[in-house]
Parts: sequence; C-alpha cells; structure tokens
Amino acid sequence: MSHNHEAIIKWVETQMPKEESLYDLAELFRIFGDTTRIRILYALSKNELCVCAVAELLNMQHSAISHQLRVLKQARLVNCRREGKTVYYSLADSHVGTIISQGMEHISE
Repeated sequence: MSHNHEAIIKWVETQMPKEESLYDLAELFRIFGDTTRIRILYALSKNELCVCAVAELLNMQHSAISHQLRVLKQARLVNCRREGKTVYYSLADSHVGTIISQGMEHISE
C-alpha cells in the first residue's frame, strides 16, 4: 500500500461519522424506501394537506394514510397542525423537500 493511499484512508477515517449517526442515516433512508410514504411526501412537497385529502389523492384508506403519516411524523419528516377537528400535514422542513426533489432529479438523468 502506498504512503498516499494510507494517508487517504486515514483522512477518510477522520471524516467518517460515528456508527450511531450512520445507523440513524440508514433508518432515515429506510423510511424513504416505501412507495406510499414517498407518494405522501411528494404530495406534501406541493402543498399542506389533511389526511382525507391525502387518502383521496392516493386512492387509499384513511387508516392506511394515518398509519404512514404517523411513521413519517415519528421520523421527523412531517409536521402537523390542528384546525378545529381537521389535522393538516406538511413537510417538516426544506431538507425533506430537497431530498425528494434531488431524488427525482437523480432518477430523471
């Protein structure tokens, strides 16, 4: 192994996140690995929506959408707000929208 090769390996080692952070990153991408959740996130990247609207848009049962929204909320990918009896969902922050848009850009190339 050349000296330069060893130096590169040592430098990359210093840049590697802790195992726990890499585990958390893998878990985040696991959440993105479900088509229904991706469809929900994509819809929410366009506009804030209530559960009924998401269910209608995706032609799915209210309970199935609620379950997936709960998963997305626990993963801190969506936020919700209550207005009377209606709960509205939106993306948690611009990072989530960026992940969706860059993923779409990547698969379109």
